[in-house]
Amino acid sequence: MKKIGVLLSGCGVYDGSEIHEAVITMLALDRRGAEIVCMAPDIEQHHVVNHLNGEATDEKRNVLVESARIARGKIENLKHVKSTDIDGLIMPGGFGAAKNFSNFAIKGKSADVNADVARLVTEMIDAGKPVGALCISPAVLAKILENKNPEVTIGNDIGTAEAIEGMGGVHVACAVDNIHIDHTNKLITTPAYMLGPGIKDVAVGIEKLVDELLKLA
Repeated sequence: MKKIGVLLSGCGVYDGSEIHEAVITMLALDRRGAEIVCMAPDIEQHHVVNHLNGEATDEKRNVLVESARIARGKIENLKHVKSTDIDGLIMPGGFGAAKNFSNFAIKGKSADVNADVARLVTEMIDAGKPVGALCISPAVLAKILENKNPEVTIGNDIGTAEAIEGMGGVHVACAVDNIHIDHTNKLITTPAYMLGPGIKDVAVGIEKLVDELLKLA
């Protein structure tokens, strides 16, 4: 049985993991017989957003604690996870990738990435193990792997694509129901809710990503 890590950045599209993307990923992995290893960094969120009105609040929340909601409590502290523990890694999207895993949402191509996120992704690539990323998460991969010219997709958003290329990445336009594979670096990416428009649409690309990642694992 292949063990696949699912790296979560909180719980909710505006300040954490995109819940639909995370759940579809986990459902697809489970249906294909993989063991799911959920994980998240034990850090404070960049901020907390009221998902009813889209406004930031004065609350403080922890990324690991919030991610545990999606994982139903079965989750690892990212700093304790090594590439030898898993056969592949998937990063769902949501603004948590651009606010908690990194500060890409604020600094763009000059972004900094959380040390443990960067460490695990780098370990996986160095070990020849596949990494999948959904939605905005490919931008984080591009920053971590800026010296490896990673090929990724976030769909067709011009501003984000330019930032990815400004970090040394190669952006490839892609439809929501498809994936892009960087065979050199073993990266699989799909636009998901960067394009949408709905849960049935993003599910097609995510399931293709899971299938390809399991082949490469």
